[in-house]
Amino acid sequence: MRKIIVYIATSTDGYIARPDGNVDWLNRPRTAGDYGMGALYRSIDTILWGRKTYDVALEFQKQGIKGAAFDPKVKNYIFSHHPPSSAAPPVEFVTEAIPAFARRLRATPGKDIWMMGGAGLIASFLDENEIDDFIIHVIPTLIGEGIPLIAARHLEVPLQLRSCRRYSDGVVRHHYSVLKSRPRKGRGGNARPNKRLKLAGARK
Repeated sequence: MRKIIVYIATSTDGYIARPDGNVDWLNRPRTAGDYGMGALYRSIDTILWGRKTYDVALEFQKQGIKGAAFDPKVKNYIFSHHPPSSAAPPVEFVTEAIPAFARRLRATPGKDIWMMGGAGLIASFLDENEIDDFIIHVIPTLIGEGIPLIAARHLEVPLQLRSCRRYSDGVVRHHYSVLKSRPRKGRGGNARPNKRLKLAGARK
């Protein structure tokens, strides 16, 4: 079955961006290569975006930042409560409930699925037990405050460490599998239902 994989970078103190969404701290010499991005990209054919992450990508495109364009060779799904009336390929807006969408996507033949994020979309998929793996690149930088990897939830999610790699520039890559035996939100343990999001909405 196709996997949904969060492949992302965080600061050492666990943030994916500054409070305003800025990721300037990621602009560093990449002396260690691409940190496995090439291999990941060959293994996927679909990318999932939250609305704010999508908007950031659009702004990068306006600025002419290299690599910001949406790849027409993969499916790009944008989750939003308020999608535009039309969207130009290669993006498609999604308002469908996450469980139904994920079941349909996994049942469609294809490669794995990259969960681009942001924090709200990752949390919403975790709420529904629809994340399989996390591949987290920890950047050796503290930024003090910002947007966390996962939006706040009353969840305890057990992970299994599959591998850990240290790169020559100090970046450390952790690959975890999500253990699926945990209860869904609001069913047992300390989990509480979170009624704020059926979809990821427009949160980063």
